[in-house]
Amino acid sequence: MTFTGWFQGQLGEGPGWFLANLVLILAIVLPVMLGVAMAVYADRKIWAAMQMRRGPNVVGPFGLFQTFADAAKLFLKETIIPAGASRAVFLLAPMISFVLALAIWAVMPFDAGLVLADLNVGILYVFAVSSMGVYGIIMSGWASNSKYPFLGGLRSAAQMVSYEVSMGFILVAVMMYAQSLNLSDIVMSQKGNIFGVLNGNIFNPLLFPLAIMFFIVALAETNRPPFDLPEAEAELVAGYQVEYSSMSFALFFLGEYANILFMCALIPVLFLGGWLPPLDWGPLYLVPGFVWMLAKMAVMFFCFAWVKASVPRYRYDQLMRLGWKVFLPLSLAFVVVVSGWLVFSGHFDVLPERML
Repeated sequence: MTFTGWFQGQLGEGPGWFLANLVLILAIVLPVMLGVAMAVYADRKIWAAMQMRRGPNVVGPFGLFQTFADAAKLFLKETIIPAGASRAVFLLAPMISFVLALAIWAVMPFDAGLVLADLNVGILYVFAVSSMGVYGIIMSGWASNSKYPFLGGLRSAAQMVSYEVSMGFILVAVMMYAQSLNLSDIVMSQKGNIFGVLNGNIFNPLLFPLAIMFFIVALAETNRPPFDLPEAEAELVAGYQVEYSSMSFALFFLGEYANILFMCALIPVLFLGGWLPPLDWGPLYLVPGFVWMLAKMAVMFFCFAWVKASVPRYRYDQLMRLGWKVFLPLSLAFVVVVSGWLVFSGHFDVLPERML
């Protein structure tokens, strides 16, 4: 009997289905929120170590409770709405950003079968939800009725749209190689696909450059340095969220880090073998799959923090030139190269075992 079937047997068809899915959603949302809190702490500790500072070290053992103290402070502060702001849109914008940042986790597989919604079009779902995230930022910039948030919102819209085009082409190349849009199938397609030993598309010479490009595109999509132009303090005084305070600001902050963690999970799923160990070797499979997945997410998050601590911010013209004149033609060229190789090598002639 399935998890949902058990609840339906106890409570009836409708209430049982609702409660079972509510439990599954909370099983994802609560760990993600805890992960966001720990990610903020880890981010600050990594920056501090690289800049020879201490970082959070007072609130709780080793400063572990600093993020929770900051959250309590934001929760207790007053929500201030500018006099000229469009009140309804102003309050709705952070809610949209936060909800979309959580909704995208529904299709993320942490292990074989450990996924809320194992959609056959998982990649399309990810692309659709991530594309909608820009609306919350545009709404916040416009509704604030201030020039700095407005400029920050416009910058973010242009930046996210520019890099989503390249992201789309990279995803096309990966899903052609896996012959599936399902994220779990993409992970399984990487099992022993290099010399029958290595798990992961990153070991494939055709897909390795795409993995590097996708990492850089992920930085731009999540507004992380060196691509944090929408929030550039030097020009925009923190950008689209400068007029926000209290929990409305916290929702933007939580949504941003939830998106960062999702990208740290998506990169392993697409290129690092997801929950599979690096080598297709029996003893390594004794380690639970979700442990491998969490370890890979931690490595990717360290890379995100490493870049923030060491790379200077781009100018806006450099940001746009990189997106449109470098990544767009490169990603399109790789789609042609990868598809040509797959056709001439007979890759499409044989269906994967998981699809038979």
